[in-house]
Amino acid sequence: MRRYKLHILGVSESRWTDSGRITTRTGETTLYSGRVDGHHHEEVAIILKKGMAKYLMEWKPINSRLIMAWLKGKEVSMTILQCYAPTNDSSEEKKDAFYEQLQQEIDKTPKHDIKIIMGDMNAKVGSSNTHYERAMGNHGCGNMNENGERLAELCTTNNYVIGGTIFPHRHIHKLTWCSPNQRDKNQIDHIMINGMWKRSLLDVKVKRGADVGSDHHLVTADIKLKLRANGKNTRSWKQFDIEKLKESNVRKEYTTLTRNRFKILENLNDEDDTETIDDKWEKISEIFTKSADKSIGFKQKQKHKDWITPRT
Repeated sequence: MRRYKLHILGVSESRWTDSGRITTRTGETTLYSGRVDGHHHEEVAIILKKGMAKYLMEWKPINSRLIMAWLKGKEVSMTILQCYAPTNDSSEEKKDAFYEQLQQEIDKTPKHDIKIIMGDMNAKVGSSNTHYERAMGNHGCGNMNENGERLAELCTTNNYVIGGTIFPHRHIHKLTWCSPNQRDKNQIDHIMINGMWKRSLLDVKVKRGADVGSDHHLVTADIKLKLRANGKNTRSWKQFDIEKLKESNVRKEYTTLTRNRFKILENLNDEDDTETIDDKWEKISEIFTKSADKSIGFKQKQKHKDWITPRT
């Protein structure tokens, strides 16, 4: 993590049982979620760089294949879901259960967060994005398998983008898994971001120098927070031309109209005792507005005046 300057590291198949939170001697915070039956199988973890624990608002060990962490940001927060999906050869029941649980967790995440789904998805999404243009690019590897279809469908439904398919890199920097016989190589580990923050994802690349005795390679993502600019306010506000009140005849007309309207309001109030303060305020506001509209009028929109004359 220190060599590659990683702030957050997701681990799939950590093989730690139960769940918990520990701090290393060098200051990193490790959150892990494993099986409760004592079997050292599956399990996931999230490791935070030293000093990042203060941004951790909440974390949840969901099961042995899913863990969630919620980090507070300055302008917007970040929700991370670390996954370890069943292999393509697993039973349909296992795969259905995993994706149903993942969908439930996605539905619970705050709407405006940066949302990251990452981990060993055991899914080949391929290099063709036909029918899935919204969820992926055409820079993937190989051909899509059944798990790849499930992942692409999930991303399309929830407006996520598969980061490893939208950046052009050499295959050596996209292939994430190599079989023990060194013949089969696939792109099955993925990092996904919700479409609202797609432009904050600057790059996704495989780093082959991180050797931890695994047949998977480290997949890294550069994420930079970019805030969308607010649109220009096109709403126009009308203003009363109160300068006209300096004219005696206009001022007299406005005063007369306002006084007459208030007399009518007094008579109505005598007949109705059920009015609230808000109702009375609405009527008073309406009196001033209608009187001003009839006697004073609104300011005319000023034409743009050149700061320098043509003669000059």
